[in-house]
Amino acid sequence: MGFEPLDAATFDPALAERVTPEWEKLFSCMQCGTCTSSCPTAYAMDYTPRQLWQMLRLGMEEEVLNSQTFWLCTVCTSCQVRCPRGISLSDTMIALKEYATRKGINVPTGMQMLGETVVAKHNISGDDNATRQIWSQNLPHTPLGVSPRRRRAEVVYFIGCVSSFYPRVYSIPQSLVQILERYDVEFTTLGEDEQCCGYPLYVAGMRDRLVELARHNVRQVRRIGARRVIFTCPSCYYAWTHLYPQVVDVSDLQLQHASEFLVDLLADDAVALGPIEEMVTYHDPCDLGRKSGVYDPPREVLTSIPGLELREMVANRENAWCCGGGGDVEMSDPSVSTGVAGHRLAQVEATGARYVASACQQCKRTLQEGARRHKIRVRAVDVVELVWRSLSAVEA
Repeated sequence: MGFEPLDAATFDPALAERVTPEWEKLFSCMQCGTCTSSCPTAYAMDYTPRQLWQMLRLGMEEEVLNSQTFWLCTVCTSCQVRCPRGISLSDTMIALKEYATRKGINVPTGMQMLGETVVAKHNISGDDNATRQIWSQNLPHTPLGVSPRRRRAEVVYFIGCVSSFYPRVYSIPQSLVQILERYDVEFTTLGEDEQCCGYPLYVAGMRDRLVELARHNVRQVRRIGARRVIFTCPSCYYAWTHLYPQVVDVSDLQLQHASEFLVDLLADDAVALGPIEEMVTYHDPCDLGRKSGVYDPPREVLTSIPGLELREMVANRENAWCCGGGGDVEMSDPSVSTGVAGHRLAQVEATGARYVASACQQCKRTLQEGARRHKIRVRAVDVVELVWRSLSAVEA
């Protein structure tokens, strides 16, 4: 039985329109193996990416759909930026997830639960969405922008599910809102009106479920009259900048990752940073770097902190190794995420840095867990946290 990748009728119309040209391009694969050598999770796959493409070309539908290969793809796009044929390989992995999900074939239980949870609870953790501001409870005081009293503002801080519900990274939104308050930025948060950005569903092969989430979130931002949305989550940032425009008009909104916003803020001579005498290396989040092209702002923020020495890893910018936390792989096989993090942390160790800074809460979580599991004495932090620490040092 053939896979029939070129038959548009096999797919939903919107998917066929997007994927069919890539299926055709996939058949130009020359089996060089660059994708496999670039893949952070290839070691755990039953078939390598190169083998999977060959199986597709041979029409081995049953073998492909029963493979774990595409479910272990972190969607880091490392293979995609290196492919000499310019094939959108990560998009093809997502298309395979969509196909398998629609057919109900070999979908990991964790992925099924993810889809059900986000639809029912509007977040990935399954918590009551009304508790979305729980991260703010142990702040010295509640900034006006976090309080329900402020519902009109020029800037919305879209926090994301991970920072909202996972205690290991509460310090990231806590740091940013205190920075914003310190410098009188007129901002607000959506509270329980914020819903999952939809990106976790997109990379799980449930693109159709992103549509209503996108419309809801944009509607909530417009309701409070905001003109700018800032993100500490690169996945949310990517969803808003790359996926939302496909289903809802966001052209009137300025969308910025927090590192970009901080570059502008720190350019003000009135912002005084205190010294942090530490050596740090920077980990490029895949959704922020390779997929969104934001490489310099986080580095500009780090190098603006007095006393902080930045050492680059051997694999950086578009060649950065994934942390292992993307693509919902943690829900399919947590050990794979930890294994990838261990490889990245070995690169961190080689720099001699005590801290690995990133600009992504999921990267921080994954690298923290990787350091614990592999007994590596490196501390994962976020760029925003270091800025708040630097600002606080001025008062000390």
